Amino acid sequence: MKKSLCILTLTAVFGLNAFAADGVPKFELTGDYSYMQFNTTLTGLQSRAFNGGGGQFQLNFGKYFGIKGDFQGYGSTQWTVNVTSPIPTSQGIIPIGTYKSNANMFTYMFGPVVGIRTGRIHVFGEVLFGGAASAGYADLYNETIVGGVASKSGSQHPFTMAIGGGLDVNAGKHVAFRLAELDYVLTRFTNPFTQTNNQNNFRYLGGIVFKFGGGD
Repeated sequence: MKKSLCILTLTAVFGLNAFAADGVPKFELTGDYSYMQFNTTLTGLQSRAFNGGGGQFQLNFGKYFGIKGDFQGYGSTQWTVNVTSPIPTSQGIIPIGTYKSNANMFTYMFGPVVGIRTGRIHVFGEVLFGGAASAGYADLYNETIVGGVASKSGSQHPFTMAIGGGLDVNAGKHVAFRLAELDYVLTRFTNPFTQTNNQNNFRYLGGIVFKFGGGD
């Protein structure tokens, strides 16, 4: 038992030393601008352009692998739908007309990152899983029902997933510029008009990465 513990301790020490020698940061913190093109999958309502920003943190386990947490918030944008013929629903009739509401969005995801680092750049790919929050569908639905009798709840919190990657360019040992992170984002908000619940979206991120430990 003591021999096994000694071997594990030595392995960890040498592993940390090699990790530091590679110049790989142990921890990265990113502040970013984010743009999302959100596909509403709702007839009469075009895709929405969300602008916002947030942050990411990444814990690295060697030169090629890390775990990331991603948090983004998007400011309110107007949702407008044109109804060209009356639509019956279980809660009333949606008459012909143009209906508007406002909605924001928040996403939170976690997952693995794999990448290749050189002295100048870091190219990476990622798969993130988590959730999102928005009152867009419910607020618009409630707005359309005659007499305001609709009772859809405000924010939904559906499953959300992002698959993509990006490019960082180092500006020193502790700072890098994230020139681009491009992701396909799946959200599963329930559309109360049609009961569909898959939205296929595009996301861009750009910002500044601060690196800590391992590269001193």
